[in-house]
Amino acid sequence: MSGLKIKKGDRVVVLSGKDKGKEGVVQHAYPAEGKVVVEGVNTAKRHRAARTATETGGIIDIDKPISASNVAVISPSDGKKVRVCKRTGVELP
Repeated sequence: MSGLKIKKGDRVVVLSGKDKGKEGVVQHAYPAEGKVVVEGVNTAKRHRAARTATETGGIIDIDKPISASNVAVISPSDGKKVRVCKRTGVELP
């Protein structure tokens, strides 16, 4: 899958899966894999050891990638899901 319609910084809503209905901002986009990382969505807990004497280890939450087909861009003006024309960038009804 090449050429995602979703870019870093877009505000999106999750359409399916365990996080359906959650909203967040895209942190990373991976066009080759067709995946995006959305802030606060699809989180997993990871155990991390302390790397230095001053840094503490523990359990941290990280955001895992989800399929770009499971998210939709939200209009910044009214917060509703929108479709966008690829050629002109205009919102479609």
